[in-house]
Amino acid sequence: MKSNKYILILSLIIVTALSNILLTNIPNFSPIASVALFSGFYLSNKKLALLIPIACMLISDYFVGFHSLMWAVYLSFALTVLMGIKMKTSSGKNVIINSVLSSVVFFLVTNSAVWLMGGFYTSDLSGLALCLSMGIPFFKYTLLSSIVFSAVLFGGFQILNQLINKYLIFSKKS
Repeated sequence: MKSNKYILILSLIIVTALSNILLTNIPNFSPIASVALFSGFYLSNKKLALLIPIACMLISDYFVGFHSLMWAVYLSFALTVLMGIKMKTSSGKNVIINSVLSSVVFFLVTNSAVWLMGGFYTSDLSGLALCLSMGIPFFKYTLLSSIVFSAVLFGGFQILNQLINKYLIFSKKS
C-alpha cells in the first residue's frame, strides 16, 4: 500500500508539473508552488520533497528558459516545501491558507530579488515599494494558480486514495 501511495503522489506531481511547460502564455500561472506544498506535506523523505519541485523547475526551465533571478524562484519554492512540511493536516482550510501564503512568499522573494539586483529601481524603501507595486498585476495569476493546482493535487490525491482503498477493500472481499 505504501508503494501505491508514492506512485500516486509522484504521478500527480509529474502530471501537474508538466503543465508548467504548457501554460507559459499566462504569466506566473504555474503548478510548481502547489507541487512544492504537496511534496512537503505528503512525502516523508524531505530531501525528495525538496528535490521534486526543483527538478520540475529545472526541466521546465530548460524548455522555457533560464534567467538571472532563478535563485529567487527556486528559494521561494524551497520555502513552500517547508510550509508543506509544517502543515498539520490537509484540510481544505489549511490547503487554502498555505496556498495563499506560498503565493505571498513567491511574490515577496522574487520581487525583492528584482529590487536587490538593482538597475530598475532605486535602492531605498521607495524603490522597493515601487518594485513590489509593479509586481501586483502578476500576483493574481500566482494566487489563482496556487489555489487551483493545490485543490487539484490535494483534492485529487484524496479522491484517488479513497478510490484505491475502496478497490482494495472490494478486491479482498471478492
